[in-house]
Amino acid sequence: MTVVTKTVNLLITRLQSLERGWEDGMAVLAWLLIPLLTAIGAGLWGVWANRTRTVRGDGPELDGYARFREAMERSTSRT
Repeated sequence: MTVVTKTVNLLITRLQSLERGWEDGMAVLAWLLIPLLTAIGAGLWGVWANRTRTVRGDGPELDGYARFREAMERSTSRT
C-alpha cells in the first residue's frame, strides 16, 4: 500500500473510533494539514522562483565600464 492509502486508512479508523472522542480525530487532521500546507507553500515558492524575468542586456554595464575606463585614462594622463 502507498503512504497516501495508509494515511487515509489511519484517518478513517481514527475518526470512526468514537470511544476516544473527536479530539483525536481533530489532532490527526491537524497533523495532516501541516505537510499539506507545507507542500502548497513549497509549490507556490517554486512557481515564484522559476518565473521568467525580463532579460536586460549588457549594454548599461558595458557603457558604465567604458565611462570608467575613460575617466581613469584622463586622470592618469594629467600627471
